[in-house]
Amino acid sequence: MPSELPALDCWFLTGVTATGKTRIALALAERLNAEIISLDSMAIYRGMDVGTAKPTPEQQAAVPHHLIDVVDADEDYSVAQYVDAAHAKIAEIRGRGREVLFVGGTPLYLKALLRGLFEGPPANWELRQEIEREVAEVGNEALHARLEQIDPIAASAIHPRDTRRLIRALEVFRATGQPISHQQMEFDDSRRAEDCRVFVLRRPKEEQNARINERVEEMVERGLIEEVERLTADGRQLGRTASQAVGYREVIEFLAGERDRASMLERIKTRTRQFAKRQGVWFRSLPECRFVDIEGDVDADTLVEQIVALAPGQ
Repeated sequence: MPSELPALDCWFLTGVTATGKTRIALALAERLNAEIISLDSMAIYRGMDVGTAKPTPEQQAAVPHHLIDVVDADEDYSVAQYVDAAHAKIAEIRGRGREVLFVGGTPLYLKALLRGLFEGPPANWELRQEIEREVAEVGNEALHARLEQIDPIAASAIHPRDTRRLIRALEVFRATGQPISHQQMEFDDSRRAEDCRVFVLRRPKEEQNARINERVEEMVERGLIEEVERLTADGRQLGRTASQAVGYREVIEFLAGERDRASMLERIKTRTRQFAKRQGVWFRSLPECRFVDIEGDVDADTLVEQIVALAPGQ
């Protein structure tokens, strides 16, 4: 456990995809005299704007935003790199006498900021090679299904195509007999929600799913297909991490003639709903999170006052 976790007394506004975080975040940042640090693992990538629902240039001009458009989409960017960069930004923002507000929906980033990074037991190369052979024989999807059975929390955070993390999670379980997520929780110095400023926006399930479906339709209308065409022009490919972003793989399959438009849309909607479900599992596993239930059109200023009133020390 790192001796210093500078993000512990920062503000966090998070929630599953399509909850409506951005509008509320702008109002909360104004109320707090805060600058925003993105808590989104895909907003890191330049050129991935429509499909990640990145804040618009106007929104970024209204409140200073950080850790957006950091690297190109064909590069990889690790959790450790993000945490280091976030800590540096926290120091900069506080040096200007302003509050720090993290906004986004990547639970792994949130957990790393609140508790530090868990390295886990040393590598077991014999087991790792054994699992690598299994990947070659039965494929990532089959092994991901096994991980869901033994460690659903870890499986919710690991994409089936993320072979490296998938193998590591299975390796740790076979080596220790314990799910890696359980060991992370034992390692973590978690805190009560009442002691933290971590607010998770939550909507009723049916409303949330309807918002997701609507957002997918809007993204395609706003140019998601054209965005993917630009990112993959001249034979370029998305990097291993960026390619995990929901929607991009489906559009690539559509452009390759492997899906028609209707199939692409339905697949993106389904995957986005599944992604939101996994996000919810993560948030519920973190005792630092305080859920704020909302429904329908929300008055941003009223909700912001409710959030501020709930924060410790207010």
